[in-house]
Amino acid sequence: VQLQASGGGLVQAGGSLRVSCAASGRTFRTYSMGWFRQAPGKEREFVATTKWSVGNTYYADYADSVKGRFTISRDNAENTVYLQMNSLKPEDTAVYFCAAAPQNSGGRYSREYIYWGQGTQVTVSS
Repeated sequence: VQLQASGGGLVQAGGSLRVSCAASGRTFRTYSMGWFRQAPGKEREFVATTKWSVGNTYYADYADSVKGRFTISRDNAENTVYLQMNSLKPEDTAVYFCAAAPQNSGGRYSREYIYWGQGTQVTVSS
């Protein structure tokens, strides 16, 4: 699976941005897809996941810092996962990475994910 993230940019605080991650391969629907971010000088942290469950159903989970502001979604027909980010804050500034994890994994821990995209920069100005 190859992942290509896009859609990052510069936005003012309070604004919105949507980042996307396009995946290759025909088994996209069987993967949990997550978003992580890494700010300068900080460790990579979990943002959100759309976690695979039985019957190719999914459930979303979010870091407390983004809950209520960010929404993760996926389009299996397009092999794409999205992260809609609203009410952005300067502390959301980071490189955002998408990642794929096999069935029955794909929670909050980066070690669960086996494929990673290259990252897209999101900068929120105050």
